[in-house]
Amino acid sequence: MLAQIADGFLALALPVTFLHLIGGFLLGLVFGAIPGLTATLAIALLLPFTFGMNVADALVMVAGIYMAGIYSGSITGITLNIPGAPSGAITTIDGHALMKKGEGPQALGMSALSSAFGGLIGAAVLIALAQPVSQLALLFQTPDKFSLVLLAIVTVTIVATGSLLKAATAMAIGLMISTVGIDPMVPVGRFDFESYHLIEGIGLLPAVIGLFAVCELIAQAALPTALSRGEAVAEIVRPRRRDFMPTRARLKEVGPLTYAKSAVIGVLIGMLPGGGASMASFIAYAEAKRGARHPEKFGKGSYEGLAASEAANNAMCGGAVIPLLTMGIPGDAVTAIIFGVLLIHGLVPGPALLGSNFAVIAPMFAALFVSSILVFVSVLAFGPVYLRLSQINRGLLYAFIAMISMVGVYASSFSFFQMWMALAIGVLAFLLRVFGYPVVPALMGVILGPYFEEFLRRSLIVSEGDPTIFLTSPASAILLALTLLFVWLLRIRPARQAKRAAAGET
Repeated sequence: MLAQIADGFLALALPVTFLHLIGGFLLGLVFGAIPGLTATLAIALLLPFTFGMNVADALVMVAGIYMAGIYSGSITGITLNIPGAPSGAITTIDGHALMKKGEGPQALGMSALSSAFGGLIGAAVLIALAQPVSQLALLFQTPDKFSLVLLAIVTVTIVATGSLLKAATAMAIGLMISTVGIDPMVPVGRFDFESYHLIEGIGLLPAVIGLFAVCELIAQAALPTALSRGEAVAEIVRPRRRDFMPTRARLKEVGPLTYAKSAVIGVLIGMLPGGGASMASFIAYAEAKRGARHPEKFGKGSYEGLAASEAANNAMCGGAVIPLLTMGIPGDAVTAIIFGVLLIHGLVPGPALLGSNFAVIAPMFAALFVSSILVFVSVLAFGPVYLRLSQINRGLLYAFIAMISMVGVYASSFSFFQMWMALAIGVLAFLLRVFGYPVVPALMGVILGPYFEEFLRRSLIVSEGDPTIFLTSPASAILLALTLLFVWLLRIRPARQAKRAAAGET
C-alpha cells in the first residue's frame, strides 16, 4: 500500500498530470470564489470532458477542483460578505467583520492557512483509513448493503436545512427519477410512458447538469440586484502579498487545539453521508465558541472562529471520499458527482475498488494532499487578485456555462432528448429552491436509488419475502440502529429542546 501511495505522488511529477492538477485547482478557485458558482458546478461541467482524459489525470483534476472550491467559497464571503459557496457561509460571519476592521488580508491569510491544515489532516486520514475500511466493507452482505444505503438516504434527508418534510419530498423525487427506464431485475420498461427515449432511463449527467448548472443559471438570472451589489462592493484597494501571511500573534490567538479539534470534526462529518462542508464548518464553529476563552468575539471578528470553520470544511474533503470509494456512498454533493467521474472510466465505487484498482486511485489521494498545500500558496500568490474576481462580466460568464452544460450533455449521450431532460430537471430544481426544497437530497436520491432498490429486492428474494432478514444480520441490525440514533440526535432531540426552550420563555 505504501509503495502504491508513493507511486501516486510520483505520478504528480509527470508534467501532464501536474498541469491537470494545477488547472483543476485554478478552476476550483474561480468557481468557488464567484458567488453562485461552486466546486459542485465546476466538476459537473468538467464531467463530460473526462471522457477523453486519462483516468489518473481526470481524478487528479477533480481533486484539485474539490479542495480549491471548498476553500475559495470564503474569499468573497470575507471581502464582500457574499459567500461564494455554502461552505464559506460560517467563515463570512467573522471574516467580513475583520474585513470591515481593515484586517482583510490577515483574514484571507488565516482562512487559507486553516484550510490547508484541515485539508492535510483530511488527506492523511483518507490515506490511512481507505484500505482498512474497504476490507471491512467486503464482509457486507446484501441486507447489510441495503441498511447502509438506507442509513445514507435517511441521514442526507435529516441533515438537510429547513423542513424535514420538504427534504424528504426532494429525496423522494430523486428516487422516483432513478426508477425511470428498464427494471434492473426484469428486462421490462417502467414509467417510460411508452417513449423509446425514456426506456433507457434518465442519465446521471443530465440529472447533475439540470440540478446544479441549469438550476443555478436560472436562479442567478433571477437575482440581478444581488449581482450588482457584489460588483459595487468589490471596489477595494489591493493589499501587498506579504500582508496575507498570518502573524505569530494571530496564530497564537487561534491555538493548535482549535485547529486539531476542527480538523477531526471535519473528517468525521465528511464520513457521514450527507454531512457536507457547511455542516462541518457550523459544528466546528460552535465547538470552538464553546471552548473559547473569549466567546464574545465570535461574530464580531474572531480569528479563532474563522480558523475553526475553515479547518473543518477542508478536512471534510478527505473524510467524504472515504465512504465514496469504500462503500459506493457519496459523502456530499461534490463526491456524488465524482461518483459519476469514476463510473465514466469504468471504476465502480465500492469495497472491491481499492483492492483491484488502488494504483489507479492513488494519484487522487496524492492530489488532495498537494492541493491542500497549494491552498496556502495561492493566497500568497493571488491574494490581491482574489478581491477582483467578482468583477467578471456575469452575462458572458453564465452564457458560456450554459453552452458548455448543454454541449456536455449531448456529448455524453448524443441525444437531444437528454438535453431537454437536463433543462426540464433544471426548471424543476429551480422551482424546488424557490419553494424552499433542498436540491442535494434529490441528487442523492438519483444516485442511491438504484442501489436502494436492488439491495432491497435481492434481500427479499433471498429471504422469500421475510423482512426480518434485515434484523437477523448483525451488521444490518447495527446500521438500522444507527439510523434510528441519527434521527433521534439530529431531529427529534433538537426539536424537543427547542420546544422546551420556547415553553420556558413564555
